[in-house]
Amino acid sequence: MTTNTKAATRGRGLHITLWVGQVLLASQFAMAGIFKLSGDPTMVAMFDDIGAGQWLRYVVGALEVAGALGLLIPRLYGLAALGLAALMVGATVTNVFVLDASPWLALGFLVLAALIAWGRWPDTRALMGAR
Repeated sequence: MTTNTKAATRGRGLHITLWVGQVLLASQFAMAGIFKLSGDPTMVAMFDDIGAGQWLRYVVGALEVAGALGLLIPRLYGLAALGLAALMVGATVTNVFVLDASPWLALGFLVLAALIAWGRWPDTRALMGAR
């Protein structure tokens, strides 16, 4: 096997791994966003506990659904992963300092989104017109 063939195989493996992560993450964020947007009682109560108002539930839900869709669109998947990682930074901080809840799920999603953003960085740079 030549060096180019090994690199191509590694690149294909990374591409497939990233897609699997993107689909898994997209399904989780789509479900969470739909629960927030539909007024699930658990989500309403959680955002009451946060104390910022229910408008924040709608904003977060819309961002989660948009991010989930963006993860499935090749032109946008890197930017969507970056946006969802930023959203999970806010979720982690809110869980720890406002809700006094475990941050581990949000941290797990943050790490996965960050890994996807890193893996898709060349595509994101190309989208932004950077060299």
